[in-house]
Amino acid sequence: MRHIAFSSLVVAAALAVPVEALAQPDNRHSLGRQVAIELCSSCHRVTEGQPRPGQNVASFFAIANLPSTNALSLKVFLRSNHKGMPNLIVSESDSNNLIDYILSLKRQ
Repeated sequence: MRHIAFSSLVVAAALAVPVEALAQPDNRHSLGRQVAIELCSSCHRVTEGQPRPGQNVASFFAIANLPSTNALSLKVFLRSNHKGMPNLIVSESDSNNLIDYILSLKRQ
């Protein structure tokens, strides 16, 4: 009986977790890269080999390597209005994937 109750609990817990949360880090980085290309690449350089689209716009590589860049600072930045930036509405899962991607660009 205990085994059945435990199994039911595990299944219920698994169903309550969003699919994105179960994704492996490489998959989240890949999803974040895709979001970056779709939403950000018209102004920012978001991938290696991409030409620099904006004159005075930081690349994601430069942003990732700022000493102040961490998950919280990126989350706050993405939720704030900024002069010169479009007011994009990004879902929480896309925002989290984008943050994971940016942080993956940080030099070790």
